[in-house]
Amino acid sequence: MRHLRWLLVAAAVFAVSQPVVTAAQPAPPAATRNAEDARLTKFLDAEFQKDLAMRPQLATRLGIKTGEDRLDDISDAAQLRRLQARRASVARMKAQFDRSKLSPTGQTNYDIWITELQRMELQYKYRRYQPPFYSFLYSAHSQLPDFMINTHTVQTAADMRAYNARLRAIPAVLDTAIAQSKASDAMGIRAPRFEIERVIDGSRKIITGAPFDTGKDSPLWADARTKVGKLVADGKVTQAQGDVLLADTRASLMAMKPGYQRVIAWATDELPTAPSGRVGAISLPGGAAWYAAALNLNTTLPLTAQQIHEIGLSELKRIEGEQDALARQAGFADRNAFYADRAKRFPPQPWTDALRAEWLKRANDIVAHNRSLLPARFYNLPQYRAEVVREPSFSEVPGGAAHAAPPSPDGVRPGRVYLHMLGKTGDPAALNDLMCHEGIPGHVMAGDIQVRQKGTPQFRKAGGYVAFNEGWALYAEQLCKEMGAYPDIAADFLHLDQEHFRAARLVVDTGIHAMGWTEDQAVTYMEKVGRLSPDQARSEVRRYITLPGQATGYKIGMLKIMELRHKAEAALGPKFDVKAFDDLIISDGSQPLPVLESRVDRWIASRR
Repeated sequence: MRHLRWLLVAAAVFAVSQPVVTAAQPAPPAATRNAEDARLTKFLDAEFQKDLAMRPQLATRLGIKTGEDRLDDISDAAQLRRLQARRASVARMKAQFDRSKLSPTGQTNYDIWITELQRMELQYKYRRYQPPFYSFLYSAHSQLPDFMINTHTVQTAADMRAYNARLRAIPAVLDTAIAQSKASDAMGIRAPRFEIERVIDGSRKIITGAPFDTGKDSPLWADARTKVGKLVADGKVTQAQGDVLLADTRASLMAMKPGYQRVIAWATDELPTAPSGRVGAISLPGGAAWYAAALNLNTTLPLTAQQIHEIGLSELKRIEGEQDALARQAGFADRNAFYADRAKRFPPQPWTDALRAEWLKRANDIVAHNRSLLPARFYNLPQYRAEVVREPSFSEVPGGAAHAAPPSPDGVRPGRVYLHMLGKTGDPAALNDLMCHEGIPGHVMAGDIQVRQKGTPQFRKAGGYVAFNEGWALYAEQLCKEMGAYPDIAADFLHLDQEHFRAARLVVDTGIHAMGWTEDQAVTYMEKVGRLSPDQARSEVRRYITLPGQATGYKIGMLKIMELRHKAEAALGPKFDVKAFDDLIISDGSQPLPVLESRVDRWIASRR
């Protein structure tokens, strides 16, 4: 198909900018390669430890206690220090290692360490286009409490003291975020009005309730009480010691409050003149270059916005044909008739506590069922717990997109899928596909395998590439069909509905950022073509606006994985083992798509 040819051309172009061996040489003996690989891993682990010292929040995500009483320094100076340190690290690696003496796996690690530097260079160059309050998903005001609640685990009194210290550190981070946002403002790069409104509303929610006023417990206070209560229940502290810890938490939260009040004051001042309507990258000074960089960062391929837009249109047409065929199989005239029947039988309902409990149980049951099907399809299986929970109240929005978080490397923190349960329900049959994407065999499974990798450099457990991660999760939806995870035609049809939705994202993301679509124009497209509810369409479009290019990685990544699978099937014929292929894709962590293609090519050659 034409879009697959584009991906092949893009991969070839991308390879030009990647680390290249100067000439083919005889492979060194296996013992030499193994020794060099081990030496490289030791080097990279030591370098990564230096990086973690500057990124204590990442250390916490990895289950490492380094700096657990500190938050990341997000200042320009800190970003430059990290960039300079990585430049020096790459220079040392090139001086100390001969790439040709490494095994293919060692060469992959070598290349990705360099690729990470290239990405850091781009991110630093365009940092003003990513101010801390700009992102619909990752705004500083909500990410800090989300990190405290969902990532900072408390197993000892020392962990809780570190928790309290981090609460006291939040105002300084928020002040830096305000300063950076003002610097972006000065360049004409401003957060859209809807995001400023969201920052105000979300910040108020964080400092509303006990201990700030007489209402119900605020999110952070409720979290702290739960964590200290477990310490007491487990006998790790006495009740009196727990009371002391909570008294410190209360004081820390009160010290945190002025930081959020300053955020609210800044955002309130911004609101009257905040932009709306046509707010894509193309509307910003230098926005076209920024969007091209964002597409490269998110797809790892040098596809243009126009190419991605046309891939989206082509995929929409193809998927609609498959839906029509499935609808006729179910006795309907076409896909529209099938949709109409589903809407009549399962109209949206306002969320109630009973419905939330029912949907969460169903979602967890689906994840458990999918896990039971894995041995027939995979050799490499997830080991840690997975659970589906409701999105925290301070970040929950009507129609918000579900998302996942991997387990901690030690499994103490399970893999989680978060569901937004405000507004109205969707079609219950769509829950099957959603759990395939976010849960198992999608994000949670991929994260489980990645954090447990043995013998690989630590940095490979922490990094992430949107096109690979989301491409795998979208591919996982297709795997669920092949595994028999969809219980009926409705679930299969709605799996195609979600693939159709991801194709529409290619059209809308590029429409907003390269073609000047307004927010309302994009929302209308997602309602009519993407078949989203008004709340869902609005939430999705606002995400695309504040995360340029991110939504394109899903379909581009899936198409690349499918292209590589077709290549392997054609090359190997009866020797092709789909279980081994899928294990190959998922078992070496997140990586740029050209690196993945090189690995698949070597795998094919080894099995001929």
